[in-house]
Amino acid sequence: MTTGYNERVNECQAAAEKLLQATGRGEQPALLGNVTRDDYVAHQNLLRGALARRARHYFSESERVELGATAWREGDLRKFGQLMTESGRSSIENYECGSPPLIDLYAILVETEGVLGARFSGAGFRGCCVAFVEEEEGEEVAAKVGREYGGRYPRLCKDAPVFLCNSDDGARIL
Repeated sequence: MTTGYNERVNECQAAAEKLLQATGRGEQPALLGNVTRDDYVAHQNLLRGALARRARHYFSESERVELGATAWREGDLRKFGQLMTESGRSSIENYECGSPPLIDLYAILVETEGVLGARFSGAGFRGCCVAFVEEEEGEEVAAKVGREYGGRYPRLCKDAPVFLCNSDDGARIL
């Protein structure tokens, strides 16, 4: 069974090709990373349908990463969580990924008290969801999400563990 991931990659390349052609840089590799945000804003009207949605996801996700890094540095955890949730929504609406059970898990997380933010991980096709949770709410959130998801997907839930993790002070060699 295919996931659609390769199709999304091809659509991103096609969007990049159109945008690069419009800027006179059509000789560059067709990657959205080769398109500046200003060029995207100036020429996004040339994109239609799936190509427009894929480019919208790419550029909005890039902006969320920058805003998220700032929010994290400033200790604005609510803003960071909001950006995670927006990422998840864009993955569903613009990148059009996520199976119905994964989308339902995302929705359960977003609606659960104590969850600051949630998004897909693993490209959203056969991956998982990751949630940013108030530390003191972790056990309760895990139990509630497990119950709600288990009620909707009892067969999937038995193979869908919840892991509670804490952040650390950056990556390093131990």
